[in-house]
Amino acid sequence: MAEEIPDLKEPPEAIDGNVEHVESNVHIARKINQRHADMYAEALLQYPDDHSIDREAEKKLKRKLDRRILPLLGICYFFYYVDKTTLSYAAIFGIQSDLHLKGAEYSWLSSAFYFGWLFWSIPSNLIMQRCPPAYYLAFNIFMWGALLMAQAAAKDFAALTVLRILSGAFEAIADPAFMLITSMYYTREEQPSRISAWYAWNGVGIAGGGLIGYGIGQIEGALRSWRYEFIVVGALCTFWSIVLLLLLPNSPTTFWGFSKQERLLMIARVRRNQTGVEHQKIKWGQVKEAYLDYKTWLFVLFGFLGAIPNGGISNFSTLVIQGLGFDTLHTALLGIPQGVLIVIWIALGAVVNKYMPPDNRTTVSALFMLPTIAGGLGFLLAPPDAYVGRLICFYLTGSYQASFVISLSLVTSNTGGQSKKMIVSGMVWFGSCVGNIAAPFFYKSEQAPSYHLGIGSLLVANVAEFLLFFVFRYAFKWENRRKEKARAALRETGVITDSTEGLNATAFQNLTDKENPNFVYVY
Repeated sequence: MAEEIPDLKEPPEAIDGNVEHVESNVHIARKINQRHADMYAEALLQYPDDHSIDREAEKKLKRKLDRRILPLLGICYFFYYVDKTTLSYAAIFGIQSDLHLKGAEYSWLSSAFYFGWLFWSIPSNLIMQRCPPAYYLAFNIFMWGALLMAQAAAKDFAALTVLRILSGAFEAIADPAFMLITSMYYTREEQPSRISAWYAWNGVGIAGGGLIGYGIGQIEGALRSWRYEFIVVGALCTFWSIVLLLLLPNSPTTFWGFSKQERLLMIARVRRNQTGVEHQKIKWGQVKEAYLDYKTWLFVLFGFLGAIPNGGISNFSTLVIQGLGFDTLHTALLGIPQGVLIVIWIALGAVVNKYMPPDNRTTVSALFMLPTIAGGLGFLLAPPDAYVGRLICFYLTGSYQASFVISLSLVTSNTGGQSKKMIVSGMVWFGSCVGNIAAPFFYKSEQAPSYHLGIGSLLVANVAEFLLFFVFRYAFKWENRRKEKARAALRETGVITDSTEGLNATAFQNLTDKENPNFVYVY
């Protein structure tokens, strides 16, 4: 006998998997409380379940989405990373002597960027929820470029510090925006490879930064080379912001270049995520839940541990390589293989994750921490005159990037509710900011060129991150067992929430992962 599905009019009061109301497809159109609700309802009516989706049409749509979204995000991430490493290349082109930097002032310039990010990360995420995300991202990228060009005019430590703080504030939205856009158009199974696709441009940025740095080093103009570094990279960023404004989509319902039928399929596909999209009203209950959820703080710890290596390497890699006996221009060029290897690590991580059995993201992430741990140990223990061996060990440390990228998909895949997603993704990068602020201070000037304390901090953070992946694995499996018990209790009362009607009713209702009985964590 078919059970009666109660009406879902309000978000459920109960937490941890109890839902009071679920409704049939026919009335969902009246209940979806978000932008373009009618089109979301039409998509669910036309594609009531995953079996009604033609697999060939879905594959064709995914290829089209990949062509339209991933290059835009990837090139943006290229500029994003080059932007952050301009100070590193400015260091080998004489910024420290020109601005009379002394003591820890260079480290403070590295960290100042992240103070702006730290302060503005959460407010910026909440603002993005209220705005068209592509337009908001484009505006922020324009400001990156403008402020980067302004840094070329800095005359002293104080002026450059202020500009770097402001730059950090405008860059705070980048990673959360990329993660949000990825979760809007791709299913949870597809997200690791798509995040890897745009994050791999991080490595291209390292390699490209080396080429740009080498090219700028050849300029013999009226200005010092490091000033041209800021001007050229800043100008490229402002240009790319205009490209994003014109081409990056704000919503699946208005994505130009796709037919209405393709947009309906685009929406129906992400029903299986059960995380909700396009809810512009901030729900303060979800904000509170985010801060009280222990998983949020595990993500903060993850961001912090991942940033300790990144914060040091992004600002000191050129100085570490230069300390191995290479001149300025060869140091810039040696950043290229470092970037290429990072692209290879990230691509390899995506491939391994794709062909592993389901729910092995944490296992794959832990696996790719092993080369970076070995590289850190090798760099510390190798004889000081083993220049080539230490350089190879230094390059090995880039494997942590593959682990970090795959783990970012745990954030997008395991957080439901728009406001909660904004807070949790912001908090990941909040933790990352703290790590990036702290990391440069492990690289003591008196320890140059070996920077043993800095490489040691990388090693300790990587070991802790390796262990954290197993904590994530246990936590998500435990949460899934609780969810299944809650669904079983509902079945005993005659309410089946994970039927076709129930899944459709909760897919776009802006429920958090705790509120949604149909939410299943991936690990």
